[in-house]
Amino acid sequence: MSQWVAEQREARTLASPWQEITRVTPDVFSEIRLETIFSCCKWDPQVGDVSVLADFPLVLKRSEWEAIRQLAEQLSAETLLAEREITADQALLKELGLTRSARLLCRSVDCVAGPAVSARIMRFDFHYTTDGWKISEANTDVPGGLIEAGGFTRLIARHYPHLDVTGDPDWALVRAILRSTGHDGLIGLVHATAYTDDRQMMTYLEKLFQQSGLRTCLISPVQLEWRDGKSFVAGHGRDGAVDLIYRFFPADWLTLLPRRHRWPLRVSIPACNPVSALVTQSKRFPLLWPKLGSVLPAWKMLLPECKDVRQIGNDAEQWVLKPALGRVGEDVGIFGVTDAGDWVRILREARRRPQFWVAQRRFEAIPVLVEDEPYYPCVGVYTVDGRVAGAYGRVGHKPLIDAYAQDIAVLTTAVEQIGNAAF
Repeated sequence: MSQWVAEQREARTLASPWQEITRVTPDVFSEIRLETIFSCCKWDPQVGDVSVLADFPLVLKRSEWEAIRQLAEQLSAETLLAEREITADQALLKELGLTRSARLLCRSVDCVAGPAVSARIMRFDFHYTTDGWKISEANTDVPGGLIEAGGFTRLIARHYPHLDVTGDPDWALVRAILRSTGHDGLIGLVHATAYTDDRQMMTYLEKLFQQSGLRTCLISPVQLEWRDGKSFVAGHGRDGAVDLIYRFFPADWLTLLPRRHRWPLRVSIPACNPVSALVTQSKRFPLLWPKLGSVLPAWKMLLPECKDVRQIGNDAEQWVLKPALGRVGEDVGIFGVTDAGDWVRILREARRRPQFWVAQRRFEAIPVLVEDEPYYPCVGVYTVDGRVAGAYGRVGHKPLIDAYAQDIAVLTTAVEQIGNAAF
């Protein structure tokens, strides 16, 4: 046993949020992997020669799961307050690193005075650090991971009967949409149809929607047309009237569509997530906090300090550099973690166009050991209509969750285990 492993074991105390766990056997994992591919539409189960599905779960102690559940619900409520305030102020929007077209979209009628938002889904990414729980970001526009947090997690959980799942965010979303539209509504599943990871999640959700009796259509944004203030699937006449849009297409990408297909600015669009979600999706959102009337105690407690890149001077090594609208860890720069060549490129670009970047104070994440192997975990907690619906886990061998990190089931100790000595 290495000295590092021995030291980690000695340092571990009851304060750790994780419970130790072992991997499933290779034969069992092979079956889980195949069922995830064919039953849950996970068509990209590896990157190169590396599996993106972990063969063990993250296990949160029940008290820790309940703690971050409450924090996520508070974050969700604060997020909605901030979005309403910022979308009403053009001056604030300009500081978010959004293009002029995106700012106009955020201030469109459907955001400010449109229909009630149905089935609003968000995800807050938690990390356990030397300072306790922190969040690295929020995915408030088009949070992904529902295959892994739903179907894959349930498949893993079968082999750990003494543990509980943290929820079913996929089915929570379906139930919320069903409450909003009833069985007769047509749900437009709008996504970037050319991308496998987008298509697979929407195909998976379509299966769940149809099992619940909902009518669906898998479409790209260019297959929508707008008549009489309503949306229709092109070529389907009145029978193609869409009652609710579930969008897995980033709101800022809508502004890049050919002009004739762009999202209208003066149409009331019933959608799960409004385009105004860009306001809090932007990593520059924290820079606006001093100018807001909204009180955001959970955000301020959990998100590390953020600054404009121009304010950090030559101290960039102490900060994480993030593009305002980056996703999946793309172009995130962490000195000593990011490849050296990429770090130089990211730093140069952030200094060249600082209005589209943010610097976030680094935190020290605590790895979890699985059979003496260290992993850095991230727990993405979903809320649907303000209530926690489950969790999406990712783990990596370095403290940067990017496209090479593994998807992992997040389980929790059963209620009856609370108070157990092992807890």
